[in-house]
Amino acid sequence: MKNTKIAIACQGGGSQTAFTAGVLKAFFENDLHHKREIVSLSGTSGGAICALLAWYGLLKAAQGDPTPIQDRIMGFWKELAARLFPELILGGFVEGWLRLLDKGLFPHYEISPASPFAQQTLALIGSMLPRPEFTDLKALLEKHVPFDEIPKLTGPASPVLLLGAAEVLTGELKKFNSREGEITVAAVLASAAVPTLFPAVQIGTNYYWDGLFSDNPPIKELIRARYVGGDKVPDEIWIIQINPTRCSKVPETTAEIIDRRNQMIGNVSLLQSVEFVEMINIFLERKALTDEALNSVGISKRDPFKIHFIRMSEDLQGSLDYVSKLTREVPHIERLHRDGEKQGLAFLRQHGL
Repeated sequence: MKNTKIAIACQGGGSQTAFTAGVLKAFFENDLHHKREIVSLSGTSGGAICALLAWYGLLKAAQGDPTPIQDRIMGFWKELAARLFPELILGGFVEGWLRLLDKGLFPHYEISPASPFAQQTLALIGSMLPRPEFTDLKALLEKHVPFDEIPKLTGPASPVLLLGAAEVLTGELKKFNSREGEITVAAVLASAAVPTLFPAVQIGTNYYWDGLFSDNPPIKELIRARYVGGDKVPDEIWIIQINPTRCSKVPETTAEIIDRRNQMIGNVSLLQSVEFVEMINIFLERKALTDEALNSVGISKRDPFKIHFIRMSEDLQGSLDYVSKLTREVPHIERLHRDGEKQGLAFLRQHGL
C-alpha cells in the first residue's frame, strides 16, 4: 500500500556499506518508492553516504528526472572502487600493511591524520594517482551530488535525511537534518570522519568526528515529529545492518579480538536505539501514556512502529574482518553489492513487494 510510510536507516561500516548500496539497488529497481512512501532516511559514515545518494535520487525523481535512483547509488560506488593499476597497488599495500599490524608482525606507529606529515603525504599520493578523487572523498561526493542544488529540490513534501556525527569538544551527539538545511558536503564528511583516518571536520565553530561515536545510524529521531515533522513519522523502520550482532566463537587472536570489538562498538548505539523504540511500542500498545505525555517528547503516532532488519548472509559476514572495511578492490565491492541485492530482494519478496 502506497500510504504505508517507511524510514530507511543505514548503519556505517566503511567499504562494507557496499552491501547497503546493493540493498538500495534492489529496493529501487523494484520501484519501492512507488509502492511505499519513503518519508525519511538516516545514515552514519558509509551508511550516511548511501542514504545521501538515495535521498538525492528521490529528490530528483520527484522533479521528474528520469535517471534511475539505483544508477546514482551504484555510479558513486563504481568510482569509489579501486580500478586503475596505481589504485590497486596503493590499496594492496595499505591492506597488507594493516593485516601485518593486526597480526603483530609489524611495528605500530600512530600518526595523527591532522599532522602536517599526514596531510602532505596524502596530498602527494593523490597527485600521483590518475584520479585525484580516489583519495579525495569531498571531490567524489561533490561530483555525484551537487550540494548547492539541494535547497531548490527540498520542500514540505520531501523525505527527511538525518546524518549522525559527534561534536568533538562537547561530546554532544549531532544529527544533521535536511529540514534545517544542514545537508552539506561538510556534514557528510563529518559523519564519515574516522578519527584515526581523518582530521575532525569543522562546521562553523564546531568540530565533528565519525557518527559511529553517536548514532549508528540515527533511529530514535525517525519516530519523533520534532525531528522529521508530523507527516513524516513512519509506520515501519527498515534497518540495513552491517555489523553482525552475534559471532560463532570466542575471539582469541589479536585480529579476531579487534574485529569483534569493532563490531560490538558499532552496534551499541543501534541496539540502544532499537530498545528505545521497542519501549515506546510497549507504552503505545498498553496505552500507558497520555496524549499530552507522548506529544511532549515528540511522539505523534498512537500505534506501534514496526522494525525490520536487512542483514548480510552469514557466509559473507563470516568472511569479513575489520581490514575489509577499508578494502576498495572491485571483487570485494562487487561481492558486497551482490549479497546486498540478494538480501534486499529476499526482504521485498518476504513482505509482498
